[in-house]
Parts: sequence; structure tokens; C-alpha cells
Amino acid sequence: MAETSWHRVAASVDVREGEAIAVNVGDLQIALCRVGGTIHAFENICPHAYALLSDGFVEDNEIECPLHAARFEITTGRCLAPPADRDLVTYAVKVEEDEVFVAVPS
Repeated sequence: MAETSWHRVAASVDVREGEAIAVNVGDLQIALCRVGGTIHAFENICPHAYALLSDGFVEDNEIECPLHAARFEITTGRCLAPPADRDLVTYAVKVEEDEVFVAVPS
């Protein structure tokens, strides 16, 4: 099992309900999105074609790629609609003292 390390990526107030924001941890491009009060983290690059999901449309628990309209479940990363053909990589999130941390592979 790969080891992970926690990285501070944002203040919790920066992650608003129904919006996605982009953050970087080293070379990893990650999107953060709050759904039902809980912050979730997933890869920010659509697996179908290079597009930033954080620029996409968020509705309820789904995010739509702004380029070709692939859709993903925010809480699980599950691919819901083509042209993407795989799920998103997701990352563990914790909030401590209003700071958002994401666990990424070391």
C-alpha cells in the first residue's frame, strides 16, 4: 500500500457549496468541492481530454466537464456520462481549525 502525506491546500471558507476550486500539490492538479457541507477532493483533469473540471458546472453531487460534458459524481469520483470512460482519482480530505488538508501519495 502506498504511503500518503497530508498537505494544506485551502482555507475551508474558500470552498463554497456548489462550486469547485483548483489547488495544486506538487505536480498534482486537484479540485475541491463542497457537497452537503462536506469537502471532497478529486483529480482536476478530465480523463477524456485535458480540461479543468474546476471550470465545469456543479449541480447537486455532480460535476460536468466544460469541454465535452462528461459527468462525474463528486463524492465518489464515479464516471456518470461519456465521453470519459473511467472514474476520477479521489483524495482523502480533513479539515482542522478551518484549514483543508488533502492526503496524496508520497
